[in-house]
Amino acid sequence: MSSAVTTKGGNSPNITRTVLICLALYGTYKAIRFLWSKDSANSLKKRPTQRLPYKNWTKREISRFDGTDPEGPILIAAGGKVFDVSAGRGFYGAGGPYGVFAGRDASRLLATQSFDEGITEEELDSPIDKLDDLSRDDEESLVSYVGLFSVKYHCVGDLVEPEQVEQ
Repeated sequence: MSSAVTTKGGNSPNITRTVLICLALYGTYKAIRFLWSKDSANSLKKRPTQRLPYKNWTKREISRFDGTDPEGPILIAAGGKVFDVSAGRGFYGAGGPYGVFAGRDASRLLATQSFDEGITEEELDSPIDKLDDLSRDDEESLVSYVGLFSVKYHCVGDLVEPEQVEQ
């Protein structure tokens, strides 16, 4: 007498679950491979080799590096750090799927995994978002993005208020 529980079609629930997991993993692998190859192929195009110096940046300063200049750097601030994400121009450049994050403090957007219509003058003139109302999940999401950016892109400084910039 078999101790395995079978479904109406004769398959064990464990086999069905295993097949579903394998299909999900394969789909994830294909998606990551596609995105990675798109980003890698894009980064092979001619890019400036000179890195930006590490410094303190204001929101207004990084707004000039929003990906609209096809040869210029693209900067994103996240978690108080400023990253040069030019190597990911296909993602963060003008027309890219994450272009809305370019040239701004994207901390709240990344943490809450949300998009908006783009940066506004009001946003540029407001103080840096302290993010003190984020949920634990949102905080963990932001930490994950900062970790990803730290590994994949060059950190070019810290995001500071205008009065904290050294003249």
